[in-house]
Amino acid sequence: MTGVLPVTLDNACKIIPALQGLDKEYVGIMHLHKNISDEKVIEVMQKFVGEIKQMPPVRSAVARRERKRSVYSFEFLDRKNNDVAFRISCEAGTYVRVVCHQLGKDLGIGANMKELRRTKAGRFSENQSVKMQDIVDAYYFWKEDGDEKIKELILPVEAAIEHLGKIIIKDSAVSSIVNGSPLYSNGICKVMKDIEKDDLIALMTLKGELVALAKSNMSAGEMIRKKAMAAKTDRVILQKGTYPGK
Repeated sequence: MTGVLPVTLDNACKIIPALQGLDKEYVGIMHLHKNISDEKVIEVMQKFVGEIKQMPPVRSAVARRERKRSVYSFEFLDRKNNDVAFRISCEAGTYVRVVCHQLGKDLGIGANMKELRRTKAGRFSENQSVKMQDIVDAYYFWKEDGDEKIKELILPVEAAIEHLGKIIIKDSAVSSIVNGSPLYSNGICKVMKDIEKDDLIALMTLKGELVALAKSNMSAGEMIRKKAMAAKTDRVILQKGTYPGK
């Protein structure tokens, strides 16, 4: 498989938990074992849109037990002989190879996946991707000549947490958070209303800087009403000393 793969560098490696579980989009080629009409293929493809059940393949990194996954769209793009080009948008952990196999089984002719390319992972799309060699070259020129083109190739760490619920914290609370303390309600400026208890969330400064990843200790409504611990700090991103202590 080729395509989009978010890569983190240095301190940004701490936000990997925020990148796990992102929805994916793929384009691929499925080979049909026998001839059948396009209309029939499209008809059966639509039956896979929604919640599906599938068993991970024998060669997989997870336990082989049936599990549910969501398919948001499954499109017929083109066809050459018995090779069908398709696009599928789905929940993380969906085995597209298994979807192709099951589709062939439901068609009664058999099918297998020939090629697969990931075109999107969460908010990261293929048109944002850069080649690793380009990053290596840009790093070399930055070290040797001070060329700052590398800034055009690497996204800020905040790009990785756009999908998370966020709490904007007071400047006076930043220092304690970067030292590992939990966030209390009196340190909150604003909170996104869709945050629920036990959500992975992002703690942000008033300037939009990512301070830390945290686990919410209560819902957004409770954070506003109660004077208590709102979130437990999980992974600190902002460097110590960026904001002065009390």
